[in-house]
Amino acid sequence: MAMTPEAKVKKVVTRQLQDLGAYYFYPVTGGYGGSGVPDIVGCYDGLFFAIECKAGSNKATKLQEKNMDWIAEAGGLTWIVNETNMRNVAETLRAARGAAPE
Repeated sequence: MAMTPEAKVKKVVTRQLQDLGAYYFYPVTGGYGGSGVPDIVGCYDGLFFAIECKAGSNKATKLQEKNMDWIAEAGGLTWIVNETNMRNVAETLRAARGAAPE
């Protein structure tokens, strides 16, 4: 079975999170879960982060943007990752924690 473009982005992102030793998960949306929650939520070196993965020219929905705004207002780091920046996740997290890039 072929992997969707968004699944490829998620795979590249999660590999970097694993390599960093970051805690992360994919929230369940629906049932008891909330709608609009970013695809990947986690913590790295004390920094709460949330990543919305997209492919191609896809954009975040208004509800996704609202959730990301709430997280940012609470002091978390949020961003949208696609094919153009999917290899920069580790660098972004390190920079947010003030660590030197590798």
